[in-house]
Amino acid sequence: MFTKQIGIDLGTANVLVHVRGKGIVLQEPSVIAISSTDNTIVAVGNDAREMLGRTPESITVIRPMRDGVIANFVYTEAMLRYFIEKVCGGVGVRLFRPQVMICVPAMVTSVEQRAVIDAAHNAGAGRAHLIQEPLAAAIGAKIPIHAASGNMIIDIGGGTTEAAVISLNGIVVAKSVRVAGNRIDDAIGSYVKRKYNLMIGERMAEEIKIQIGSALPLDEEMSMEVRGRDQVGGLPKTIVLRSTEVREAIGEPLSAIVAAARQVLEDTPPELASDVMDKGIVLTGGGALLRNIDRLLSQETGVPCYVAENPLACVAIGAGLAIERMEVLRRNLPVVEN
Repeated sequence: MFTKQIGIDLGTANVLVHVRGKGIVLQEPSVIAISSTDNTIVAVGNDAREMLGRTPESITVIRPMRDGVIANFVYTEAMLRYFIEKVCGGVGVRLFRPQVMICVPAMVTSVEQRAVIDAAHNAGAGRAHLIQEPLAAAIGAKIPIHAASGNMIIDIGGGTTEAAVISLNGIVVAKSVRVAGNRIDDAIGSYVKRKYNLMIGERMAEEIKIQIGSALPLDEEMSMEVRGRDQVGGLPKTIVLRSTEVREAIGEPLSAIVAAARQVLEDTPPELASDVMDKGIVLTGGGALLRNIDRLLSQETGVPCYVAENPLACVAIGAGLAIERMEVLRRNLPVVEN
């Protein structure tokens, strides 16, 4: 009987699904819209994200994942079911119950692991396995992790930043901090509110980060119009925000990411540290797309840094490929009874 093999990057900001033989088939925000009157699901993914900050009282839009782990079990399960059925077809899930590999943060607790496995089973999965995000990201970035040689990866997602040194298919040293893309967005929103008395939504904060955000000074500084609600008058208002201001706003979360990278390097055994020095650090995740973050990490750690090809999809691709390498990887994966 044919069983689909699916790798799922169940992220705080986005869910990506990799199907064996097809590649990435789905990439949608991990957002769900619920009817406040009867608790039914109104929309999931892209459709739900469009509703953020624009709903009447009868609809609530939530992110069921927080800091890389399940914050609301019922809605995470509903969201997973929606995405698995979208990939397999409703009948396909019931007939062939797909084998899934789901990514979790490196420092996740056994209770949080169990919650992910249970959510996957309840959503229609057959056998469900877990893989740590740094390991999946390294596989997806085509790093030769099977060798007896140190490879360092930093995965900057929506809720967590995972820094790890990997050798012989396993994580040797890891550090997980709950500071990543969402915290950077929050810092921008707080800065604009503090300096300009302007309230902006999370979508606008993310747009500012993408359009003019940078970890280091740019050759040519940029600016953009930002629209929001004036805190004093309560009316809509537009300001012009410069990239220098955004850099000032995001300094604190970036410092936390740099500190995690330094901690991992300090804890790495000398032989592996010399390998990392030779090969450099690979950056994955949506946060790796922030301008000059690779240069910032190089400056602060003294180790060359490179952004992986297609950094946003590395974790999901790695999760999908990991199913094919189960026999080799099995002893290094989190063990949760199915």
